[in-house]
Amino acid sequence: MKLTKIDLYIIKRFLGAFMLALGLFTVIIIVFDVSEKIDEFIENKAPFYEIIFNYYVNWIPFLLNLFSPVFVFISVIFFTSKMTQNSEIIAILASGVSYKRLLVPYAITSTFLALFSFMLSAWVIPMADKTRVDFENTYIRDRTHYSQSQLKTQISPGNILSIGNFSLSDSVGYKVSLEYFNNGELKSKLYADRMNWNKKTEKWKLSRWWIRKFEDSTEVLSKGRFMDTMIPFNPEDFFRQHDDVQMFNLSELDQMISQEEMRGTGNTFFYSTEKFKRFLMPVAFVILTFIGVSVSTKKTRGGIGLNLGVGLLISFTFLLVFQFFLAYGSSGSMHPFIAAIIPNIIFGIVAFIMYRLAQK
Repeated sequence: MKLTKIDLYIIKRFLGAFMLALGLFTVIIIVFDVSEKIDEFIENKAPFYEIIFNYYVNWIPFLLNLFSPVFVFISVIFFTSKMTQNSEIIAILASGVSYKRLLVPYAITSTFLALFSFMLSAWVIPMADKTRVDFENTYIRDRTHYSQSQLKTQISPGNILSIGNFSLSDSVGYKVSLEYFNNGELKSKLYADRMNWNKKTEKWKLSRWWIRKFEDSTEVLSKGRFMDTMIPFNPEDFFRQHDDVQMFNLSELDQMISQEEMRGTGNTFFYSTEKFKRFLMPVAFVILTFIGVSVSTKKTRGGIGLNLGVGLLISFTFLLVFQFFLAYGSSGSMHPFIAAIIPNIIFGIVAFIMYRLAQK
């Protein structure tokens, strides 16, 4: 299908309105976020260069991508309503262009933006978000009081780690035990009074340890004062926050899902929901675009203002519904894939109905 001048005109208007919405929102969120965090920046002596390039440059793309379906919808409402008020849509339809053919440039642009958004959420944003998380851990989050007690998790197949108490401020754990099972049978059990993490070597150092090994109905006991060991567990795993999930790309998300399934922590649903969200959220670009066109190609006495009001209501309703079902998926109350796709099904039906009722 060859693109006409009308198609290129609509695509240009679409992208222009979308970029304008992104720019305005960027300024607004930076102003509000700076006013909220300025005291923390000053108190923790965050360098100006790192505030700009390590924090905002890496945080803004994530936030814009999160709300991009809303920006797409509002952009469509804005420039299409303006074209309708100027009788441009009527002239296009009167020239012999069908309503279905009118939707082609909208579909092309929204699909392009959807694919671009998927690429950002799958690979680009996770890479940038690692820098953002490091900045927040250094200058914003007060992690001196982070601690966990009575920890028990499977760190690898057959290896069960238990810690009585662990503090992130000094990366030290107390009353440690590591049990190894093979085919349901206990093969060895390691005890240690203390364990601490060495950031340089990325190893755990055990203090006052002893090991009981069970071999051929006999027990072998060994002990020592210190031991360096490669226990496959990082202190950050104890205190990872849910919003840090953005720092994992798709392959890393798959690894986290497998790891959480093995550990039995109950976080599998959360990571699976995040994965399906990245695939299905971009689909909303196309759905909301069709709803936006159907709403704004009809002349109303309220003009652009009324259409924008309806657009804001629908777009934020979509976000509310999307987050509602994602919460169910993350908690395990609903299958993650079903939780992520239901909002698209609901609003896909709305888009079809509004298309059928649109003034043609």
